[in-house]
Amino acid sequence: MIRIRRAADRGHANHGWLDAHHTFSFADYHDPEHMQFGPLRVLNQDRIQAGQGFPTHGHRDMEIVTYVLDGTLEHKDNMGNGSRITPGDVQFMSAGSGVTHSEFNPSPDEALELLQMWILPSQRGNTPRYEQRHFPSEERNGTLCLVVSPDGEHNSLTIGQDARLYVGHLDAGQTVQHSLAPGRSAWVHLARGRALIAGETLEAGDGLAVSDESALQFEGLDNAELVVWDLPQEQQS
Repeated sequence: MIRIRRAADRGHANHGWLDAHHTFSFADYHDPEHMQFGPLRVLNQDRIQAGQGFPTHGHRDMEIVTYVLDGTLEHKDNMGNGSRITPGDVQFMSAGSGVTHSEFNPSPDEALELLQMWILPSQRGNTPRYEQRHFPSEERNGTLCLVVSPDGEHNSLTIGQDARLYVGHLDAGQTVQHSLAPGRSAWVHLARGRALIAGETLEAGDGLAVSDESALQFEGLDNAELVVWDLPQEQQS
């Protein structure tokens, strides 16, 4: 079964310094039909203006993955981590028993665009931890690159849930396939460009909920940048 979540149907909040689109209910946006997909609780595509960002705030019991599309993200947390995340980098933070951090766009003149995705952990109250890794363009172009997994497979970041995140870039005419094991579902988000996915044409910002399928076929139509979450079978959406 395949269901499309069109970009225009997402939640949207424009605060001037932050232009955010919410695939699932988040902050002041509430849609009982789109609360989460399995353990995938948040998928936000945010555009943050130069010199702006989120001051120090807290999280707990959430696995948080950030993928930068354009610009630079500056991160600081109470675990002592301070880093900058640029395109090709994937940042992971397990909030566990509690963590505080800040996120800013340090550029004086360039906007920052990113995906922030939250996964519900399989266990609560774990010790917070942080990871960051760069995945070169040659590992992401024309394929689906595994960047997050429960066991750190293929040098991916290790998440506290039975979830795997793949990222990829497909030029026009490039194709790739992803197999789904029995009992698995997938959420696909097209961050940019256009693509033909499972026979459906997706535009930038569109999402695809997939369950009870054995494989997904992807074809780039125009500079497609996408993320694919391979998840336990959907329990709630």
